[in-house]
Amino acid sequence: MSVDQTKVVDAIGVDSATGGVVLTITDHLEWTGSDDAHGLLLQEKLNTYLSFVESGEMLETCPDAKGRAGLIDVVCKYPLSQQAEAFYTQVAQIVEGAGIKLRHRLFGAD
Repeated sequence: MSVDQTKVVDAIGVDSATGGVVLTITDHLEWTGSDDAHGLLLQEKLNTYLSFVESGEMLETCPDAKGRAGLIDVVCKYPLSQQAEAFYTQVAQIVEGAGIKLRHRLFGAD
């Protein structure tokens, strides 16, 4: 699965270190000078994830998620552009307003 499959949740699991539920998005697309199409794909994907959580489907799929803090973890193959940084700052406020944390990270940088 990947960011361009906007109607699919890529991965879900419980983090053994934090005890939180982690929903992962894999983003293999490069951030270029004009990132509008990339941003729209990611926005659609995030909307799918928020719907997955808010509809209760997440608890049906992963009953262990009940009562746990939620995190959407976007794992990127390429570094973010300035436009992408601004996008994540804006979107994080919306996602966190729904009670879920949003993190983005570069694959292999941990």
